Amino acid sequence: MAWPEGYGKRVLAEVDSTNAEAARIAADLSGPEWILGLTQTAARGRRGRAWVNPLGNFAGTLVMRPSETPDVVALRSFVAALALYDAFEKLTGTSAGLALKWPNDVLLNGGKVAGILLEGIGGPGGHLAIGIGINLIAAPEVSQVEAGAVAPVSLLAETGKRVSPEQMLEALAQAYAEREASFVTYGFAPIRQAWMERAARLGEAVTARMPGREVTGTFEEVDAQGNLVLKTAKGREEIAAADVFF
Repeated sequence: MAWPEGYGKRVLAEVDSTNAEAARIAADLSGPEWILGLTQTAARGRRGRAWVNPLGNFAGTLVMRPSETPDVVALRSFVAALALYDAFEKLTGTSAGLALKWPNDVLLNGGKVAGILLEGIGGPGGHLAIGIGINLIAAPEVSQVEAGAVAPVSLLAETGKRVSPEQMLEALAQAYAEREASFVTYGFAPIRQAWMERAARLGEAVTARMPGREVTGTFEEVDAQGNLVLKTAKGREEIAAADVFF
């Protein structure tokens, strides 16, 4: 599997967090760079939550310096989700059981196998860190995740395929480079369409939980701005950020 041209790579035996490492090195980079941490001592997920990362699972970050406005830069969560889907499909030989959960998760047989965390570095016009955690060989206990959240699963338990972090990095980097090229060349429309074709619970009832309120409705689409669109009893609602529960 060829490493994508123009992308750097560094593999660290141990790191506190690959997103934290991205912040430390961003200013010295000449181009996009993948960071793989074989052991993470202070991994974290969305909203500052701890991310359980046993040895053998994947913890990586792509750090890059996009040129678009922040609203467009944020759409790379969908680019990354599609790249993860592509990488899983390539490594296992099937897309059976794979689905994408808005805003930043990949599901396998209904359970969460991977999550994505986007963080800005250095303010507007600065760098972007796309942090990715994948349960390759082990998943956290249900008791370790938020009540009502999708249960974690591992790639190994669900498929019987044992994939190393280095193998995943190779597949993911190549898949991401291809999706990124499409995004930069053709914009969000084809990314959005591909994501929708792989979306979990499309056309079904979901609940979006935000600070101070929650909304339940039928998942109609992701719009051109990346918002979750729900059809509710009060009409159409576009949600920019939330945790989604099934």
